[in-house]
Parts: sequence; C-alpha cells; structure tokens
Amino acid sequence: MDFTWDFSAVLQNYPALLKGVGMTALLWAIAFPASMAIGFALPLVTGSRSRIAVGIGRCYVEVFRNTPVLIQLIWFFYAYPILTGQQLSPMVAALCGLILNASAYCSEIFRTGIASLAKGQWEGARALGMKPMQVMRRVVIPQVLARMLPAFTNRGIELAKNTSIASVIAVQELMYQGRALSAAFYRPLEILTAVGLIYFLVIYPDAYLAGRLEKRFALRA
Repeated sequence: MDFTWDFSAVLQNYPALLKGVGMTALLWAIAFPASMAIGFALPLVTGSRSRIAVGIGRCYVEVFRNTPVLIQLIWFFYAYPILTGQQLSPMVAALCGLILNASAYCSEIFRTGIASLAKGQWEGARALGMKPMQVMRRVVIPQVLARMLPAFTNRGIELAKNTSIASVIAVQELMYQGRALSAAFYRPLEILTAVGLIYFLVIYPDAYLAGRLEKRFALRA
C-alpha cells in the first residue's frame, strides 16, 4: 500500500483542536464533581428508613447504570424536549447524561465503601453523641477514603473518555473537532491519530498521579 503520512492539516488547525481540549476539560470539570456530590447523597437516601426514598434511589442507580451513556445523552437532547417542550442546549444535554450516568456508579462506590466499615465504628460514634453527618465526616469518610480512591480514580478517567460521546450531539469538544477536520481535509488517519494521542497526553498524567496517590494512601493505611 502506497501511503504517505501528512500531518499538515493537524498543524494548520491546532487552534481548533486546542479549543476542543478546552471544551473536553470543561465537561469533565463540571461533570465529575457533580457526579461525586450526587453519588455521595444517594447512599444516604437508599440507607434511609423510607421505603419510597429507598425505591427511588435504587431505581435511579439501576436505570443509569444499566443503560448506555450514549443513549442517555441522545435522550436528553432529542426526547426530553418532546416531553417538556423545552430544548436543552447540546452542552446541557451532554452534562445531564454524563452526570447522571457517572453519579450512579459513584453512588455504588460510596455505598460499598461505607458498608465496609465495621458497625462498631458507627455505634461508637453515636454513643459519643455525634449526628449522622458528623459520623460520616469525622469517622466514616477518613477511614474508607483509601479503599474508595482506586474506584473513583477509574471513574474519573472513564468519565474523561466518555466526554468524547458528546460529539454526537454537536458539543464542540475534542472528538467533535477531530471529526470535523477529518471531513474537511480528508485525512482521517492523521487527524484521528492526533486526537487519540491528545487524549492520552491529557488523561495519562492524571492516571499516573492518581496511582501515586493511591500508593501513598496504602502506605498510611
């Protein structure tokens, strides 16, 4: 096969790719903390004494864990307006899908981490007069954080990669820019290779630092 690599389209249009990187980073920076917050609240709901609250919480987790994130993004962009008459912007629809999907997984990480703590820890803290949130903040989270950290690291990396799915509803993140440049310059091999390399360069340092952090927590445990 006679093929010559030509990255001139990538070099000439790097501002568009940088813009895509910025949008990818913005999606992640909003979605991950929001997912963590919702994921932390859900085990408190499913652990309550209200059967209705428990049922709603479990349904939430099962629905968003067991349907593809792509379907969720498309549903918020195309189906939600039919139900409500309100069209969401591509950015908002993407964030809805990403946050709800990731929060369901974060909820299970929190739930299993909290469940791994011995009951005596809860009973001792309550005997000291601590309120439930004080027990969670002062006793539970400090002890189970090291156990949950690897799972949260993987979830954060997975979420960073899932932002590429937002390109299907015209969110101008990195994958969208790569597809647009490929269509414009007919150099998909070079452009998509560059896009893949950029994803790696953006995500790998975070994965490496997270791995070092996990080892540090493990040494302290």
